[in-house]
Amino acid sequence: MVVELISVGTELLLGNTVNTNASFLAEKCAALGLSLYYQTTVGDNFNRLEETLQVALNRSDVVILTGGLGPTQDDLTKEVAAKVMGKALVEDTHTKERITEYFNKSQVKTITENNWKQALIPEGAIVVDNNNGTAPGIIIEENNKSIIMLPGPPNELIPMFMEEIYGYLNKLQPEIIYSQIVKLCGIGESTAETMIQDLISEQSNPTIAPYAKVGEVHLRVTAKARDEEEAKKLIKPVVKELKARFGNNVFSTDENETLEEAVIKLLTKNELTLTTAESCTGGMLAARLVNVPGVSEVFRQGFITYSNKSKRKILSVQKSTLKKFGAVSEKTAKEMAKGGVFATDSDLCVSITGIAGPDGGTEEKPVGLVYIACYINDKVTVKEFHFKGNRAKIREQSVVRALTLLRECILDVYNK
Repeated sequence: MVVELISVGTELLLGNTVNTNASFLAEKCAALGLSLYYQTTVGDNFNRLEETLQVALNRSDVVILTGGLGPTQDDLTKEVAAKVMGKALVEDTHTKERITEYFNKSQVKTITENNWKQALIPEGAIVVDNNNGTAPGIIIEENNKSIIMLPGPPNELIPMFMEEIYGYLNKLQPEIIYSQIVKLCGIGESTAETMIQDLISEQSNPTIAPYAKVGEVHLRVTAKARDEEEAKKLIKPVVKELKARFGNNVFSTDENETLEEAVIKLLTKNELTLTTAESCTGGMLAARLVNVPGVSEVFRQGFITYSNKSKRKILSVQKSTLKKFGAVSEKTAKEMAKGGVFATDSDLCVSITGIAGPDGGTEEKPVGLVYIACYINDKVTVKEFHFKGNRAKIREQSVVRALTLLRECILDVYNK
């Protein structure tokens, strides 16, 4: 079954309001096994909305419209839907009573006349009560097509959809779609895809879709089945095969688990303490780590040693090292990592030093050159990176690579 989304509101076209409703509805429709091929945003214009709705009905079984159900003159959604479906607008007594009750509870003494506009419903339509506002949801069924109209405010739309519309759509589409994520780090998207090209070429149900993130690759395994239990059975052997192929590059199969959470979990499991020593990232690595609940058990201290003087004074980087090799060098990164461990008596220290730009680069040391080092068990591992992008992008990539190196070093020592 094919579903289509139409978001109504000039404020969406102008960028004044971020369209989070479309993202929410797309995700839920996918979970229901509905095929979503088109999303359209249209302003508060009768003719353009009418044209958009007619096109949608010609190519889709279900059209979900959001917004334009309010009391003002530019709220045109149900008026347009009624015209397209050849329905008259009639007053719904039940909705009018609910609007009155809503305003009485809000202690509004005078209800302006335009609010009763929200009680006008296309003849024969299904009314969906709004428990968080005044504009009801509306469903029109005609000629094996369904138009679903939902209020625009997310605090009204989301509960209405989950309480009423989800079940309605589920009856129209008995199959469900279920997916599981396999998150990778320390490997590029093209390499990851090459390693599973045979699985992708032969796939039918489940399917595997790779997505590139900053410093990560996410593989989404998706199955269509009668219910969640059956879908999980289809997915399980595929996830097992991915784990076997990617080994330690898999850092999580939990949709909500971040790379920093996986790292903190490793540190906690092995009872290790950590210090960070940052230059070009200016504390971004430490900030990501301290976002994780329970990090205080393992995180000893975070240093921001931006200047050469601070690198010498706090991390004991040798003056001769800075003079001969420079602040952005393999040697300096190593001494920063070692100095961080000894300054705090921690088990590990990861250090970052680089040129984030846009200035400061040379032919020998261009913008994007970053050295990341990790000290553990009297051994320092250092890696050289050449990142592309603007200053923010280079710093973000540096943090992700630092987390990846930290994780790799822990696994090398404690996962043998």
